Amino acid sequence: MEERAISSEHLKFLLSGKLLLRQEIPLDEILFQKLLQQQIIRKAGSIVQKGFSNQCLRCGNKKTSLFATIPCGTCSKTHLYCRNCIAMGRVMECEPLYEWHGESVSWPNHLEPCTWQGQLTLVQEQAANRIIKAIRKEEKELLVWAVCGAGKTEMLFPGITAALESGLRICIATPRADVVRELLPRLKKAFENVTVEALYGGSPTKAGTAQLILATTHQLLRFKQAFDVIIIDEVDAFPYHNDASLPFAANRAKKKRCTTIYLTATPRREHRKRIQQKKLEQVFVPIRFHGQPLPVPQKKICFSLKKDLKKFLPPKEFFTWIPNRKNPARQLLIFVPTIALAENMHSIMRRYLVGMNFLKNEKEMAFVHAEDPNREEKVLLFREKKIQVLLTTTILERGVTFPSVDVAIIDSGHKVFDEAALVQIAGRAGRSPNDPKGEVLFFHDGKSDAMEEAILSIKQMNRRGGFK
Repeated sequence: MEERAISSEHLKFLLSGKLLLRQEIPLDEILFQKLLQQQIIRKAGSIVQKGFSNQCLRCGNKKTSLFATIPCGTCSKTHLYCRNCIAMGRVMECEPLYEWHGESVSWPNHLEPCTWQGQLTLVQEQAANRIIKAIRKEEKELLVWAVCGAGKTEMLFPGITAALESGLRICIATPRADVVRELLPRLKKAFENVTVEALYGGSPTKAGTAQLILATTHQLLRFKQAFDVIIIDEVDAFPYHNDASLPFAANRAKKKRCTTIYLTATPRREHRKRIQQKKLEQVFVPIRFHGQPLPVPQKKICFSLKKDLKKFLPPKEFFTWIPNRKNPARQLLIFVPTIALAENMHSIMRRYLVGMNFLKNEKEMAFVHAEDPNREEKVLLFREKKIQVLLTTTILERGVTFPSVDVAIIDSGHKVFDEAALVQIAGRAGRSPNDPKGEVLFFHDGKSDAMEEAILSIKQMNRRGGFK
C-alpha cells in the first residue's frame, strides 16, 4: 500500500498538467495501459480535421504548408504529421497525445519563501505591489512596461512570493534559452527552499515537476491547464511575437483561473492599442534601478559601409571610434545583422584590434550566434572578462546583463534591426550603478525609420523618468 501511494503521488507530479506524446511518458507499457483502462491517462487526439483544413492539437497549426505525410511505422498507410512543432517531437495523426485525468496536485503553501536579501527602489516597489494585487485578485492580465535595466526580475519576486504563499504554481516563460540559463541561478538563490526547474532545448532536466518553472516559450507546448500564474517575459520578442503557436500554447497552459503577467521594455502596437482602449491593465516603470537615464545612441554615417562589409570589414569610422571611447576599460559588445557576417568579420576584426593594441591577443575576442554550440561558454567567458570583445547577432539583444560595456551596431539600418531590437540592444549598455553611462553607436550608411524611432523612444523614456 505504501509503495502504491508513493507511486501514485509520483505519477501525479510527473504527468499532471501535461500534454505528451507516448514516448515522452516515462512509464512501462503495462502500467501505461493500466492507467489508460482506468482513464487516469486519456487520449487527447493529435491532428484533426477542422472544416476544410487540419489542425495540430499540440501547437494549433492550421497551415497546409506546415503539414506533410510520412509512411506509418505500424501500418502500410501514410499519415499526416505537423512540421510546425516537429522540433518538440513529431506529432502524427495516427498517434494520439495523452493527458492526465487523475487526482490533481496540491502545491504547498510556503511560509516566507523569498530568500532574496536585496531592496527594491520606490518605483520598483510600486510595480511589485501592482503585480501582487493582480495575482491575489486573480486578474486575468497585467502588462509590466519597464525600461531596459529597470530590474524586472527583482520586481517579480514579491509577486512570486505571494503566489507561493497561496500554494499556486508559477511559470516564467521567456523566448530564448540564453535568458533561461541566466535567470535560473538568480531564481534559485531568491527562492532557496522552493523547487525551481528550468526547461529548454538541451536542458539537463526535463521532468517539469517543480512548483516554479522557468522555461522557453516553446516548452509550453507540453503543458495543459498547469499554471495558476504565467509570466511571459519579453512578450514583444521573437519568436513569441511572430509564432502564433506560442500564444496558443501559453493560453492552453493556463488553469481556468490564471493570472498572466506580460513583461516588456518595448510593447508592440497591439499591446499599446489594448492599453489605450482600457482592455489591458498596465504598470509603467520609466527609470532604471540605479536611477540613471538610458544611454541615447549616437549615429555614425559610414559612406563606404557596403563596400567594407563585402570585404567583411567594419567601417573605418568604427576603428576611429575605438581609441577615442570615453571609458577604454569597458568591454565591447558588437552587433551585426547576419551569422555569415559575424563568422567572417570575426577573424579579420580581431587581427586589426590586436594590431591597434586594443587587444593583447586574438583569444580576447569571440563571436556567437544562435547556431553556435559553444554560445553559453563564450558568454560566460565574456561575463568573467576573459574575453574583451564579443561579436554577436541579435541573439544577445535582450535578457543578458553585462556590468560595463560599450555597444556598437554595425549596419544598424539593416531590416533585422527593427525599433524594438535597437532599443533592446542599446539597453545592454549602462546597466551597472558603478558604470551607468555606456556608449551606444549606430554605424550606418543611411538612417532608417527604426533607428530614428528607437532613439526617439529612448529619449521619451528618459523624459518620463524625469531626465531632460
